[in-house]
Amino acid sequence: MVLYAGTRLGTFRQLEILLTVYHFKTIKLASEKLHLTQPTVSMQLKKLANTVGMPLYDQIGKELVFTEAGKTIASAAENVLARMQQLDMDLSELRGIKSGTLKLSVVTTAKYFIPHLLGPFCKRYPNVDVELNVGNRQQIINRLDKGNDDFYVFSNVPSRQDIDAIDLLDNPLVAIAHENHPLADKKQLTLKDIQDEPFLMREKGSGTRFATEAFLEQREVKMNVKMTIESNMAIKHSVMSGMGIAILSAHTIAFGESAGIAILDVKDMPILSKWYFVRNKAKRLSPLAQAFLDYTEQEGKNALLKDLKLDGII
Repeated sequence: MVLYAGTRLGTFRQLEILLTVYHFKTIKLASEKLHLTQPTVSMQLKKLANTVGMPLYDQIGKELVFTEAGKTIASAAENVLARMQQLDMDLSELRGIKSGTLKLSVVTTAKYFIPHLLGPFCKRYPNVDVELNVGNRQQIINRLDKGNDDFYVFSNVPSRQDIDAIDLLDNPLVAIAHENHPLADKKQLTLKDIQDEPFLMREKGSGTRFATEAFLEQREVKMNVKMTIESNMAIKHSVMSGMGIAILSAHTIAFGESAGIAILDVKDMPILSKWYFVRNKAKRLSPLAQAFLDYTEQEGKNALLKDLKLDGII
C-alpha cells in the first residue's frame, strides 16, 4: 500500500524500516530489531530511495551517514507512525475493546518477574500483543528519551521532571555465594567479613550496581572486585562455579536456575530498593496501557508477590 500516491513516499513498512535504521545507525542492529534479514532491510531501503528519487544515506566505512533527504523522511516517518499509533488508540477507545500492542521496556533484572505479571493480563485480554524490550539501565533510559513505550521498569528511577514513577514492587538485593563456600553457613556476617572475597560486579549502567555501590559507599566498605559481568545469569553461573560472591536481586534467585547458590546472612542486608513503572507525563495512556496499569495495581501486584515466594530466600 502506498502512503500517498501523489508524493510517492513509500509504504508504512518501508518508513518503519528507515526509522529503525536511522535510530540504530546500522542495518545489522535494525534487522535484529525488526526480525528481518539484512538483505531484506537493504532492499526495502533501496526501493524507498528509488521511489523518492534521492539517496537516503551514504556508507562511510562501517557508519551510515544519512543525507538531508534521509533525515527529512525519517522525521516525517516518526510523525506518521506516531499518528497511526494514536489512531489505533482512538479506535480501540471507541470500540471499548482492550486490544492493540502494549509496549514495555525493562531493565535486565526485571525480565525475571515481568512475564509473571504479563501472563495473566494477556490471558484476560487475548487480543493484546506485547512488545517487551530488555536492556541495561542506560539502554532503557535511551528508550525513555524517545518515548516509544507505554511503561519503563526501573529500580533506580532517573532523576527528571518529565516522568511519573509508580511504585510496583520491593526489590531486595542479597549477597550470594556457592553453597559450599566457607561463609555459606555463617550467621550475622558483617560486610568486613566478606569484603576480601573475590567479588563479581554488574556492569556500569546497571541499577543493581548503582544500588550496591551506594550501599557500600555509605558504609565505607570497598569490595574486592575481580570480575565485571553484564548478565545476572552469567553472574549466577559464575557463583555456582565457585568464582566468587555477588550481590543480586532476590528475584533472580526466586526465578530461574539457582541450584548450588546460598544466600549469605549479612548484617544490614538485604539492600532495600524498589521496582517502579515509569511513564512519560506528556504521553497519553492508551486504553490498553490504562487497563494494564489498573490490573497491576488492583490484582497483579498481589499475584506477583505470591509467585515470588521470597519467604524462604530473605
